[in-house]
Amino acid sequence: MQKKMLTGELVTRENRYSFMKHIGILPNPDKVLAVGGRNYETLRDLKNDPHVWSCIQSRKSGTLSLDWAIDGEQPLSQELSEMLSNIDVYTFISDILEAVLFGYQPFEIIWDFSGSKHLSFVPKSITPKPQEWFFYDGNGNLRYRNANNIDGIIAPEAKIFAVRHDPTYLNPYGASLLSKCYWSCTFKNGALRFWVNFMEKFGMPVLLGKYTRGASEEEITRLAEILGNMTENSVIVSPSDIEITLEEAVRSSSVDLYYELIKLCNAEISKTLLSQTLTTELDSGSYAASQTHFSIRKEVVRADIRLIEQTINQLISMVCKLNGLCGSLPKFKMLLESGEG
Repeated sequence: MQKKMLTGELVTRENRYSFMKHIGILPNPDKVLAVGGRNYETLRDLKNDPHVWSCIQSRKSGTLSLDWAIDGEQPLSQELSEMLSNIDVYTFISDILEAVLFGYQPFEIIWDFSGSKHLSFVPKSITPKPQEWFFYDGNGNLRYRNANNIDGIIAPEAKIFAVRHDPTYLNPYGASLLSKCYWSCTFKNGALRFWVNFMEKFGMPVLLGKYTRGASEEEITRLAEILGNMTENSVIVSPSDIEITLEEAVRSSSVDLYYELIKLCNAEISKTLLSQTLTTELDSGSYAASQTHFSIRKEVVRADIRLIEQTINQLISMVCKLNGLCGSLPKFKMLLESGEG
């Protein structure tokens, strides 16, 4: 009994969470997605933020601008290179990096017969699928949701796979960087909305029309309508006893508060997505600081490269296995500088 306990798993999710035995679904522990009404579509909407989009493009460009190669014996390595070119490897790389943004990115492979010498069965397309169509069970298996099966269906290994960013036992869904940007984007959008309201109220001079006490209610209403139309026409004709002046509203301190909050939120977004700020925020900073930030950016690119190489090499291993190939297999690598991978 003691040996059996030592060779098996004692502390499991099912033992810890009683509901796991009934629903079979391991909830995503992400704090942002855990609140009602928020889902992966909420995270996708964050891409509409110009600064978030700029940081994403900057991060992806670090790998998409690099060349790649297949190291291994010919002609198999050449056939693998042609296979990757046929599925548009750079689009695939960009899709792989979505896992960094959302925590994980599922893919579905459509297979086809190519008729080549070594690889007769190859991927025709590799399509990214929405994260909300999938979930993990208590055993850490990826399942896809099915209308006819509430427990979902375990994803076939050679058909559906998922790329994950920093998964853990507690969180097999991976760490989502967009989730960490949620509150910064929320506060920034609130500041922008209040700033626009402020500009509408205090950005334009206030027209002040003065009339004599003997003016009728109709004349007063007419004067208000004319002053309202002046914002478009900027022309008014009035009797000599009506005085019209421009009153400037000066509230620069409030503008500074909005600007500083927006600037702070953008800096937090940059640090989340790029691990530094100077490559997107160039207001200040010494040359030494900028070099340090570029060095950090290079380390982020290297981390993305490791994720990309691991994923594509797993794909190569899967392709070779399905084609009956074994032994030492060619390896995909990205080239940094002067052929260095």
